[in-house]
Amino acid sequence: MKKTTLGRLIVYPVILIVISIVFKDQLVSTLTQYNGFDLSGSLIDSNEIHHGGPAKDGIPAIDKPVFITAEQADYLLNDDHVLGLSINGISRAYPIKILNYHEIVNDFFLKKAVVMTYCPLCGSGVAYSANIEGTNTTFGVSGLLYNSDVLLYDRETNSLWSQLLSKAISGERKGVELAMLPVNHTTWQDWKKHYPDTVVLSDKTGFDRDYSRTPYGNYDKSQSLYFPVSQLNKDYHPKEYVLGLKLSGKTKVYPFAELSKMTSPYKDSLAGKEITITFDAKNRTGKILDINQNEIPVVTSFWFAWMAFYPASEVFKASD
Repeated sequence: MKKTTLGRLIVYPVILIVISIVFKDQLVSTLTQYNGFDLSGSLIDSNEIHHGGPAKDGIPAIDKPVFITAEQADYLLNDDHVLGLSINGISRAYPIKILNYHEIVNDFFLKKAVVMTYCPLCGSGVAYSANIEGTNTTFGVSGLLYNSDVLLYDRETNSLWSQLLSKAISGERKGVELAMLPVNHTTWQDWKKHYPDTVVLSDKTGFDRDYSRTPYGNYDKSQSLYFPVSQLNKDYHPKEYVLGLKLSGKTKVYPFAELSKMTSPYKDSLAGKEITITFDAKNRTGKILDINQNEIPVVTSFWFAWMAFYPASEVFKASD
């Protein structure tokens, strides 16, 4: 009996040590897999969140953007694409060739905190008000992806945010939604034409990057995706550009291939509300206006990305 008791006294602590080591290794592995972010209670199944390759902040956000005049922007060609944002008479352009390397620009329009976001894998550029519950907030790149789309994180609470869901999916701010701002995804030439007093993000970002070339090759023209998505709709080329609209709980998607067949502007309706779509085939850009001709925030993205997030979207057809 004494021998058995002694054996148990020796074996049990050993088992506990082994278990603690195993679970510690799993915990470390999980934290490494998700770049240190805690996904417990996440609104998204953690199995659908993928490590994109870079570590947290491995893709560095631009926190102190420097802007120059259009005349000084000799690194930009007229056909280069930009994300344009105009608030209270202040107009700024954020070139895609820079956003490809940084994905996030933390900015201010006067005292209004704004975050410009871009996901090269989804072709999606979205700007948000970065004042959350009365607090100006800055964001970084988590290095994680959901439906091939960038997950941001806020530096105040380390919460993770889905760009195309427009809300926090884990952390202290889980469930909080961001307010979208109207962004024009267009050519540099077109943006300058409509906003001649614009300034543009300087290529002197403080980072050693070759902004003259894209790190993604011909990805935007290929059929392939780098990462899995929950649903893949094959009705159009996966990289077909679309305008994605969310309005009063309804969603509708406007493929450029369909808009190209229409005479702009075009009247439509969603959720019982009249809207107007304008589309410029030359510059590959579009806007959606409400009945008072105010611009409604929309998402320009690849077809596959919008449909992965909003598979029940009504799809605009020119034939209709």
